[in-house]
Amino acid sequence: MRHDRVLVTGAAGFLGSHLCDRLVAMGRDVVGIDNYYTGRRGNIEHLLGNSRFEMIHHDVTQPFWGEFGQIYHLACPASPPFYQANPIATTKVNFLGTYNMLGLAKRTGARFFFASTSEVYGDPEVHPQPESYRGSVNPIGIRACYDEGKRVAETLCFDYHRKHGIDIKVARIFNTYGPRMNAEDGRVVSNFIVQALRGEDITIYGDGSQTRSFCYVDDLIDGCLALMDADTAFTGPVNLGNPSEFTIVELAELVARLTNTRPKLVNRPLPADDPKQRQPDISLARKVLGWAPKVPLEEGLQRTIAYFATELRREAA
Repeated sequence: MRHDRVLVTGAAGFLGSHLCDRLVAMGRDVVGIDNYYTGRRGNIEHLLGNSRFEMIHHDVTQPFWGEFGQIYHLACPASPPFYQANPIATTKVNFLGTYNMLGLAKRTGARFFFASTSEVYGDPEVHPQPESYRGSVNPIGIRACYDEGKRVAETLCFDYHRKHGIDIKVARIFNTYGPRMNAEDGRVVSNFIVQALRGEDITIYGDGSQTRSFCYVDDLIDGCLALMDADTAFTGPVNLGNPSEFTIVELAELVARLTNTRPKLVNRPLPADDPKQRQPDISLARKVLGWAPKVPLEEGLQRTIAYFATELRREAA
């Protein structure tokens, strides 16, 4: 039996692929699984020849077998266009996928990391959002398959912890950006960068006064690893994100400056249940994990812009 191996679900996704990179670089033996609904083979292709990495095509709504010391459960569509395109499947991934992976952790004694989300706070009435805040979520809205899906998945994690002693680590991940984001996934950073680089208007939903906090992917992976390695007694949930808050208009203007473009900012109606503000209180992460993000937004955007510029040139070739 191989209890030293690490399982990463959603391994071909944006966050999953960066996590696999880091784990392999640390000398860990990693098994990645993905059904490629939103994950892309190109994100992990560079790892396929590495003897420490194995990739398996698998849907987490079906049981999975193996022996692992750690399980990072990241599988789930994470952008509104993708999870709203198939909301029932999204709910199934959040409930059945988490149920199956917790069952695997129970059988193998693995430590279990769950990638939850700031969306459990909904359109918050408390700002910034601490982990003690229980959220303001519409359970029947178009975002509920993701928001409520993640909430019930957290419930499963803590019930398995209480009933079966599973060693769980729950991270509430706030907006994260960086290379390997999908250009078509509808997230604000990738949207703005791709529109600017293509010479298109930048689309702003609402009046642009709503706020977000943007964490560069390298910082986020540092936080995930720190949480997984934290003392067993600390389960979380813990916020992982950048507490620096920006309006959507400020982000658009910064992207325009860094891409050396002058796009027109075009306003569209705000989607239903879209949060007006989002900012993590990371006091707990600082105290327990000794973690805080280091990469400033401008620096992270420059790296992300360079990635998308290369991708768009490749597409045009």
